[in-house]
Amino acid sequence: MRKLVHLRWKKRLGPVAIGAKLNMPPSTVHAVLNRCHLNKLHHVDVRTGEVVRRYEHATPGSLIHVDVKKLGNIPDGGGWRYVGRQQGGKNRAATATQNRSVHRHPLIGTAFVHTVIEDHSRVAYAEIHNDETAATAVGVLHRAVSWFAARGVTVERVLSDNGSAYKSHLWRDTCRDLNIKVKKTRPYRPQTNGKIERFHRTLVDGWAFSRFYNSESARRNALPAWIHEYNHHRPHTAIGNHLPISRLTNVPGQYILRVTARLIDC
Repeated sequence: MRKLVHLRWKKRLGPVAIGAKLNMPPSTVHAVLNRCHLNKLHHVDVRTGEVVRRYEHATPGSLIHVDVKKLGNIPDGGGWRYVGRQQGGKNRAATATQNRSVHRHPLIGTAFVHTVIEDHSRVAYAEIHNDETAATAVGVLHRAVSWFAARGVTVERVLSDNGSAYKSHLWRDTCRDLNIKVKKTRPYRPQTNGKIERFHRTLVDGWAFSRFYNSESARRNALPAWIHEYNHHRPHTAIGNHLPISRLTNVPGQYILRVTARLIDC
């Protein structure tokens, strides 16, 4: 039994592979895994094999998660996902000629989606910029804090990865001035900031690549409506299939429920 569990947790092997190693029928292995509640591994850390310790802050504003999702800009006429690689390449080349680097190489550019997730409610805030510098990150933080404050939420802590913007003195000083405690994820452990990593997957599937956009500006213009849908109309499984915004409506003094994403094209 101990060897079976070890192979499941540490090696993440399936019933067939475990049965082959231990000379056991796969059906028996499967039955044991069911009894041990190891038939599914979504709750087990991929790197360590240890049980994932999930957490949720009890009150809105106790913690916000911040990060940046990078996306290649969509060329005029559409990207290869919808128009095919040949036409997508032509569209990319035509768009890139309008923006060349100092070495005269064509560039299409990158969209940096600065995202903020409130831990308790999973309410999201997002801005699109053309960089991820400390000055830009600080500007996003200021506006996100004001945005939540308008909804009766006072931000107390902010969790980020160890990117250069979040390690800067400007970020540290800004958080101090806003009376926000700075927290960092463990190096090489994106699971620590798993809530926003999961949000990025939803963002990509639900907005970035969900339909055909004939230009980058068309995709950027679609972000506010999608954020509103996510916050107001999309049940969130991690909070009992409730709407994220519903977890903020009981905050004393909150009367404004309309949620928008601030869209900035720098």
